[in-house]
Amino acid sequence: QVQVAEFGGGLVQAGGSLRLACVTSGDTNGLWTHYWYRKAPGKQREWVASITAGGITNYADVVKGRFTILRDNVENTVYLQMNSLNAGDTAVYSCNAKWGPYEAWGQGTQVTVSS
Repeated sequence: QVQVAEFGGGLVQAGGSLRLACVTSGDTNGLWTHYWYRKAPGKQREWVASITAGGITNYADVVKGRFTILRDNVENTVYLQMNSLNAGDTAVYSCNAKWGPYEAWGQGTQVTVSS
């Protein structure tokens, strides 16, 4: 079993940057794929970005070119660097880790972008 916890949310002005961190603990084996999702008020949860154990990344079109997902295997942490933030990025951001039939979700962290 693994656990994930998100850090780094907050309030930022439009055009600014934030870096979120997803810390993985427990029975990590270096084989998990990590995903960032977000849920804005009144909207469905949407996938934002993902990174495989081998470092292959994918991004939703709406964040491509602005967000970067990174993995630090030493610290068992996956980061989401968010630049050029806009009001549409306001949401609760959650980290998800998956390996085969197993997955773990964090509690989420609020990101609010003021215009």
